[in-house]
Amino acid sequence: MKYFSMKGWAWATLAVLAGCTPSTKKEELQVPNLSAELLNTEVSPGDDFNAYANTHWKKANPIPDDKSRYGKFDALEEDNKERLKTIFEEVTQADNQPGSIAQKISDFYKSGMDTASIEKEGLQNISFLLDKISAIKTIDDIVPVVAFLHSYQIYPFFAMYSSADPKNSNMTIADIYQTGLGLPDRDYYFQDDEASKEIQDAYRAYIAKILAFSGVDEVNAELYSTQIFELEYAMAKLFYSRTENRDPFLTYNKIKGNELEANYPGFDWKSYFSGLGVERPQELNVNQVKYLKKLGVILKNNSPETISNYLKVLTIRSLSPYLSSSFVNARFEFYGKVIQGTQSMEARWKKVQTATNGALGEGIGQLFVQKFFPEKAKKRMEVLVANLRLGFKQRIEQSEWMSEDTKVAAIEKLNAIHVKIGYPSKWRDYSKLEIKPDSYVQNVLASNRFDFAYDMDKIGKPVDKDEWHMFPQTVNAYYNPSVNEIVFPAAILQPPFFYMDGDDAVNYGAIGVVIGHEMTHGFDDQGSKYDKDGNLNSWWSPKDSANFATRTKVLAEQFNQFPVKDTLFANGEFTLGENIADLGGLNISYAAYLNAIKDKEVPMIGGLNDKERFFLSYANIWAQNIREKEMIRRTKTDPHSLGKYRVNGPLPNIQAFYDAFDIDEQAKMFIPKDERAIIW
Repeated sequence: MKYFSMKGWAWATLAVLAGCTPSTKKEELQVPNLSAELLNTEVSPGDDFNAYANTHWKKANPIPDDKSRYGKFDALEEDNKERLKTIFEEVTQADNQPGSIAQKISDFYKSGMDTASIEKEGLQNISFLLDKISAIKTIDDIVPVVAFLHSYQIYPFFAMYSSADPKNSNMTIADIYQTGLGLPDRDYYFQDDEASKEIQDAYRAYIAKILAFSGVDEVNAELYSTQIFELEYAMAKLFYSRTENRDPFLTYNKIKGNELEANYPGFDWKSYFSGLGVERPQELNVNQVKYLKKLGVILKNNSPETISNYLKVLTIRSLSPYLSSSFVNARFEFYGKVIQGTQSMEARWKKVQTATNGALGEGIGQLFVQKFFPEKAKKRMEVLVANLRLGFKQRIEQSEWMSEDTKVAAIEKLNAIHVKIGYPSKWRDYSKLEIKPDSYVQNVLASNRFDFAYDMDKIGKPVDKDEWHMFPQTVNAYYNPSVNEIVFPAAILQPPFFYMDGDDAVNYGAIGVVIGHEMTHGFDDQGSKYDKDGNLNSWWSPKDSANFATRTKVLAEQFNQFPVKDTLFANGEFTLGENIADLGGLNISYAAYLNAIKDKEVPMIGGLNDKERFFLSYANIWAQNIREKEMIRRTKTDPHSLGKYRVNGPLPNIQAFYDAFDIDEQAKMFIPKDERAIIW
């Protein structure tokens, strides 16, 4: 189930800790790796809290050669891969019933591990795609081939997928979204500093290498690579920025299906839907109007030969992880080394596990839940979520900047948030997906085709609000605005982040903040534009809306001051939603924690009082080492702030943080009260 979700909504990469009933028995409390002895006392907590809290862990956990970054969440993900490995070993060694989910998992995984067959195949098993591309001779030949590629989830120029209608969230419509660039972001094409030029040159060389591997002579490979880069440059000039794509009103442009030709000329829409093999949708949402209006011009301004070469390179690039070693290595040399700074490739079994997971995720999820997820973990989470919801309600009620009417509407939305924990209530049916043990890339393409048909079938139908958009074995959590739900897969409810008998201060500082973070997404600069039913519909008074914008601007401007590399700084507008969620999550969870310990004696543990443990626990989940290239890439492409700024960014806006560590106005992180961002 490979969802194409290109909206500006980022599913936060968050690990979670679980809470428990308050306890005062020191010997029963679990506080792993959290004590005064592990703090960097050479740094004042008020000068650099991230360094104060995380230096010890960072020194003890250098980045592995096959990683571009390594933090607490990455460590959990690695542990999770080992857990999944035991499932794959059991399934591949079993005598599986033909057609069963176990057979499909086993055969998919085996095909990916059969490197001898993969090397022998070369491009043979994707020749049916490449032959169609090579047959392009005129502009009229282009659109049917684009549609054919889309049906295999290979997306030149744009992608079409199903999505809840932002203004009628109970119904599913078709969405069209810009895509098709080979560099990580549109801005990579425009920047002219030396580092950016090196990346552009390396990308052109990578394109030429793909063409050479596919039989193009060296001279033409160089020529075609330049033409392809120029084509993508023209597309990138029309692409919306990542900040623009975060505006749900800007990207909501619903039209009737039969209005496509009039609104977006120069693209043969009739041939497109015919090539897809699907009926033209009654309604569609076009996310980037400016780009799609000019797509026909781009096609007209480039020769059929150039577009054919672009489609060939994009197809091979998209499928390169599943092809022979020459394609795998070339991809890693560019995306792994040049873009991310990674030194070596991940072990093959891990890469194949990820691919199998993408194809058969809910089937694997069933096995994962049976083996690793205790039901009592779900019950613990349900209690903690209820506590966080109460803490959030209290924060809203105590707010001094919102009118009473807006407070009532906010609490109504808060109370309406749906909570999903662990795994879905119903599992996906893979019975019609045929998987064989003899070709890795054919299995990937069969899965892509299966998923595309599954996705297209939703269009024009009611939204299935029981559906999950992450697998249970995913180390992550997310908020979905169109359903107004928060979702916590099973994989993050396990050690080292989930302790059944954990110290409440630690649990509320970690999982409590994570839960509060996801709740706050419903009230950040994007989520606040959706009502309790998930519709794009303002529930704010004009005065409160303006006040909210003023307060969030304070936070954005704070983050804009954080340096990354040379002249590159954090982008406070692009990361605003996540930063609001971090700040809100901290405030909400701290309020919930104070409720939990009311009238209770709280012990010192590890030489730390409970308030110190709360904030240190939060900081610890963002302990991270990151390579310079990856740091730059994420600053440009990731709506989450870098780990150190997720620590040092929100905390100075919280008075309880100053009180916990006796921080005065001389500290480097100190922000005067009248300059702090007070939102949720």
